[in-house]
Amino acid sequence: MNTIPHPPGRGAPSNPKNRFDRLEYVPDPEDPADERPLLRTQFIEDDTQSILSRNDSPDVPFTYSFNPYRGCEHGCAYCFARPTHEYLGFSAGLDFETKIVVKVRAPDLLRKELSSPRWKPETLALSGVTDCYQPIERKLELTRRCVAVLAEFRNPVSVITKNHLVTRDLDLYRELAAHHAVRINISITTLNARLAKKLEPRASPPLHRLRAVEQLAEAGIPVCVLMAPCIPGLNDHEMLNIFTAAANAGARDASYTPLRLPGAVAGIFAQWLDTHYPDKKEKILNRVREMRGGKLNDPRFGSRMRGAGFYAEQMAAMYKVAWKAAGFAALPPIELSAAAFRPPREQLQLF
Repeated sequence: MNTIPHPPGRGAPSNPKNRFDRLEYVPDPEDPADERPLLRTQFIEDDTQSILSRNDSPDVPFTYSFNPYRGCEHGCAYCFARPTHEYLGFSAGLDFETKIVVKVRAPDLLRKELSSPRWKPETLALSGVTDCYQPIERKLELTRRCVAVLAEFRNPVSVITKNHLVTRDLDLYRELAAHHAVRINISITTLNARLAKKLEPRASPPLHRLRAVEQLAEAGIPVCVLMAPCIPGLNDHEMLNIFTAAANAGARDASYTPLRLPGAVAGIFAQWLDTHYPDKKEKILNRVREMRGGKLNDPRFGSRMRGAGFYAEQMAAMYKVAWKAAGFAALPPIELSAAAFRPPREQLQLF
C-alpha cells in the first residue's frame, strides 16, 4: 500500500491490491504527478437479474438478504464487507467507498421474488452487508421503493443502518409494524462525534442516530441498537453509555459484535490507525489478535461473531452488565411475524 496522506472525508487511506489481480499500482508519494486528485464518488449501474442472496451461515439470524447497492459511501474504516468489492474487479479500499454499484431494478426484482409461488414468506435482511441508506439513497430512493414492496406484501424485514435517512420512510415502516413485520437496527459505534467522523466519515453523527432511534420508537416501530463493531482499546469502554442512551431514546434491545478484519480490511484498518491513533495501534491490534486466535481475523463459524479468549470473555461479560443496567432485560423481545403476508391482488384474481 502507498503512503500518500489520508484523503479527506474517506475511511480508507488507499487502494490495496485486489487479491484476484496479479499487478498492483503503487503511486510514488514524492512524485507530483502522482498527487491524488479530489476523489468523487462514481455510481455504476448494475443490471443484475436477481436480488435475494441466500445465507447458509449458522451465526447470523436470517436466510435471505438483499441490498440495492454494492459498496458504501459511508466509508467505515473497519467495514467487513469491503472485500466483496474485489469480486467486482475493484479494490476493497477507496474503490469500495467511491465506486458504488447501483441495482436500479431492485424494487422490480424484489416484487418478482415475492410474487413467485415458490416464495415462502420469512424475514428478509435489508442491508446485511452495505448500508441501504447511504447518501445516494436520498436521491435514488431505491430502498424506499423496496420497502414499499415489502409493505404491500406485508413481508417481514429486519433493516440495518447507521443513517438518519431511515426516518424518511416512517410511513412505510408504520404499515409493517402494524403486522409485527419490521425491526430497525441502528448501528451506533460511539457517542464521540470526533471519533465517529474519523471512523465512519460519511455516516450520520451519533446524536442523529440516537434521534432516529427516538423518532422510530415514537412511531411504534421496534428498534434495536447495534454496537458493531466493538473495538477493544478504542470504543469498548463506551458500551454502557451507548446502551443507556439507546434505551433512553426508546430502543427495545441492544447487541454488539467484536471487531473482525477479514482480508484486505486488516491492512486498511491498520493504516487508519497509523493516521488517527498511532499511539493506540499496537494495543488495539494485539487485543484483536488475542480474540482471534493470534490473527486479525478468525472466519470460523461460531467464533467469528463473538471471538474467543480473555478479551472476548471480558467483552461478553461487559455486554451482560450493560444490557441489564440499561433496562433491556425488562422489555419484551422483538419478534417478527410473516402471518400477515399477502400475495399481490393480480395473483389473488387467478383463484
